[in-house]
Amino acid sequence: MPKVLVTHQLPGEQIHQLPDHCDMNVWMGPGLLPAASLRDELTDCEGLLCLLTDRIDKALLDTHPQLRFIASMSVGVDHIDVKAATARGIAVGNTPGVLVETTADASFALLLAAARRLVEADHFVRGGHWRVENAWSPEFFTGKDVAGSTLGIVGLGEVGQAVARRAAGFGMKVLAWNRSARNVPGVEMVELDDLLADSDFVSINVALGEETRNLIDARRLGLMKRDAVLVNTARGGIVDEVALAEALSHDRLAAAGLDVFEREPVPDDHPLLSLPNVVTTPHIGSATLATREKMADMAALNMLAALGNEKMPNCVNPEVYQS
Repeated sequence: MPKVLVTHQLPGEQIHQLPDHCDMNVWMGPGLLPAASLRDELTDCEGLLCLLTDRIDKALLDTHPQLRFIASMSVGVDHIDVKAATARGIAVGNTPGVLVETTADASFALLLAAARRLVEADHFVRGGHWRVENAWSPEFFTGKDVAGSTLGIVGLGEVGQAVARRAAGFGMKVLAWNRSARNVPGVEMVELDDLLADSDFVSINVALGEETRNLIDARRLGLMKRDAVLVNTARGGIVDEVALAEALSHDRLAAAGLDVFEREPVPDDHPLLSLPNVVTTPHIGSATLATREKMADMAALNMLAALGNEKMPNCVNPEVYQS
């Protein structure tokens, strides 16, 4: 049977079907599979079931010419050189759709937490400062109203539209920018610069690619209101993190809620981590048990289809089947 590498233990039911169709090797840890170990473990493997933390670049593909298919337990595939895979006839599968509502929940949770300074206030209480200082005043931990404000959504795909639905419940005016035209009820499409200038909150929900890398740079951050809040649950690299730290630390932006960073895990000395007006989470936008199980099942079904010489149900480069 063909040999397959699974780079982490996975939840769900479908993963248990794989051993009937392949010689399956699962990385048992501890921790994530290191890059050097990934290279070694892939020896003689025809299939790979990976996570977004596994970097599958051209160099790795060059050293494993026997690889025929890759299934990633993720929606985004920016960790995979899809162009190089396609050139080699390697089908690449992903898990779209299943995490839309879960990620939109996370976007709005970060928006509310940053707007109302919840994490900062929690630290204040847990640190004993409330009791010791007996602090209270009309300006005590004042934040920013969400209801009735203007939300700008950068990327009006499925997650962006789900965020817009949540905004409607708060009576927010919703602006959006998308790389292609979209007609979504209750959402006004505008140019990106206008969205940044007019929004009280900006939610980043666009995919990372060459067109969107550093899309929100120093110039565009400078267009935002001084009391605006930026939220990113999409991918690190879309927002210039150095420029964002500068804006936040010099009162040119009120706050940020970030689930993603350009480099993950984020380094301890990252300038954004020292700022009290930044709420951070460790890339958990899709982290509910139900959603992760569904994602794992979709990835396993992609793998099962490939093992059966069938087209993956969710393939990001379907042109490989035409050739």
